[in-house]
Order: sequence, then C-alpha cells, then structure tokens
Amino acid sequence: MSATAQIFHATQDNFELDVLEASFTTPVLVDFWAPWCGPCKTLMPLLDKIVSESGGTLKLAKVNTDEEMALAGSFGIRSLPTVVLFKDGRPVDGFMGAQPEGAIRALLAKHVGAQQAPAEPEPEAEEDLAAEDLEAAIAGLHAAIKADPKKHELKAELADALLRAGLLSEAVAELDQLPGEVQDHEVARRARARLGFLQAVEHAPGDGELQADIAQNGGNLMARYQLGARFLLAGHFAAGMDQFLTILKADRKFGEDLGRRALVDAFRIVPDADLVGDYRRRMTSLLF
Repeated sequence: MSATAQIFHATQDNFELDVLEASFTTPVLVDFWAPWCGPCKTLMPLLDKIVSESGGTLKLAKVNTDEEMALAGSFGIRSLPTVVLFKDGRPVDGFMGAQPEGAIRALLAKHVGAQQAPAEPEPEAEEDLAAEDLEAAIAGLHAAIKADPKKHELKAELADALLRAGLLSEAVAELDQLPGEVQDHEVARRARARLGFLQAVEHAPGDGELQADIAQNGGNLMARYQLGARFLLAGHFAAGMDQFLTILKADRKFGEDLGRRALVDAFRIVPDADLVGDYRRRMTSLLF
C-alpha cells in the first residue's frame, strides 16, 4: 500500500514529529520490518488492513530496519517483525513475530477502542469564560441534553463546564454516568484531566507556602506538582507546565511518572495550540 496520511514510512528524520508527537492525537502502530523477512511480508498486509479499517482512530508507521538501523537500535529491536504501539508520546504495548488478526485487534482494543466507525473530530479547547458566560453555557447544555438525551458527548461537555465553574460534585456525577464508549471521548478526557488538577489542589497548601517549600527544597516534587496544578487552573499555563517538566527531568519514577502524566493532562486543557506544541516537543526531547 502506498504511503498515506494514515499509513506511511517512518525514518529517523520524521519519527519525532510523525510518530511521537502525532501519537498524542492518534495512536501510532510502528512496524519494524526488513525486506528479507518472510514473517514481515505476511504481517504487513494484515496491519494495512486493520489500520485502513480503523476509521482514522489509528495510524501505521513502517520502519525499514535495513535503512534505519540507528532508529531500530534506539528501541532495542532484536527480532523482526516487531510492532510497537505509541500513545501519548511513548510506547504502551506491542508484540514480536507474525500474529493472527484477532490477537492484534484484541491488543489494540485495550488502547484504541472500537475500530468500526470513523472517529469524530476532536473538539477544540475552549477559552476560559467569565462566570456569567459559564452559567449561560451550563444552562444551554442542560437544555440541549433535555432535547436529545442520547447525545452523551453533551454530558461530557456539561461536566467540563461544571468543573470550570467550580461545581465538582455535580461534574463528577455527570462523568460517572457517561456510558463506556464516551469515557474515552476527548471532551470526557479533558474533563477528567481538569478534575484531577482540581482534586490535587483541593487540600494543598497555599501558593505562597508551596513556593516557600520549593525554595527551601527544590526536590519537593509533590509541592511542584501542586503548584503547577494551581498555575494551570489559574490560566498561567506555561508556568504550570514548567513545574511538570521539572518533575519529569528530576525523576521519571516519581508518582508513577507523574511529570509526564501531568503534562499530557495539561495538553488537554491548555487552549493555546502553539504553546501545547512547544511543550510537547520539550517533553518528547526528555523522553527519548
């Protein structure tokens, strides 16, 4: 199959942009193969088929290891074919050798979800609204949901608006009632990211105390996380993400990779696409 936006050849030059950064929006399956590899020739048409039928929810990057030995070496590829799934800028799953279609689809279902229908366009992040605008937005969403109760994406939008208005318990109730197929919708993920930051600072010390703690002990990574969350929720997006980057640089194991996870959640709620792109690149440079 010829290269397309969904199925393409990956090289050292385009891997960071077209695989790592792209995986924040759409999971990317990377097939490490070689022209002389028999099982690779069996597997590749199957991967082409699965990705072509995914409705835009999955991409396939093909790495010819004979031509890209350094790239294959950086991921420790020792056996062909090796297939690695990238999501949110990092490898999350994979397999070696030719596999049956059912096994591949089962692996993908854990990370990508159903592959039958095209994915809906991801909604753009919204600018912060004034209190009265939030009230109007919430009232409008309630009315729209009443008119069309089966449109569950509206309930995810409502949960996010409630969080922005500080109505946590109401927002949590809406999120908990979302059906399974909507839980992974981008709006729902954005709302849960915002909820996580709100919960992180709910019982945290004040900004001044957190800054004093960090000044005395720069290695207090929990204080940095809480301060970063406060900055982020207050609209100081770069200052918040700087704290998360510092955590990522200091200790990848802290809080089960809390620095990276906090950055990924921040990307979902920061409305400035250029700023998000900048910090994604900075994060990626630390990961690989």
